[in-house]
Amino acid sequence: MKTAYWLFGAHQAILADASTTEGRYDYTLGRHEFGLQTPLHRHTAYSEHLFVLEGEYTAWVGDAVVVLKPGDDCFIPAGVVHTIKATGPGTSRGLNVSAPSGFVRLITGVGTPDTGDGPTPAASPDAETFARILAEIGDEILGPPGALPGGAKN
Repeated sequence: MKTAYWLFGAHQAILADASTTEGRYDYTLGRHEFGLQTPLHRHTAYSEHLFVLEGEYTAWVGDAVVVLKPGDDCFIPAGVVHTIKATGPGTSRGLNVSAPSGFVRLITGVGTPDTGDGPTPAASPDAETFARILAEIGDEILGPPGALPGGAKN
């Protein structure tokens, strides 16, 4: 299985999901341009594990700040507030394992399919659908992109 979507400016290729892993995990390949940051959030039903392939990410995970370069990884347990930002020059790419499955449901439910025939879509997902799927998978958005956990500085 390999399908790809755009979600908030990030390219997400789905390598495996609940249908191929018996719901044990989702496996995605994310591509993020410099400066792209996730909203401050937490996953209440699954953990997240990021493996960096290219570029650089900075992860704010609870009280910790970790700079990740190719070959580095960062485990984020369920329930921990976090955000991740592409901080290296150019494009950053990382493999993400979410266990058990859940994250891909968000990507496919509100992302824009990548048809390969144009630039990054500018449209935001439908707010009502986004909120419904977040609730279904146990995700909570705690702040906009740029917000950091506690008193951390960007």
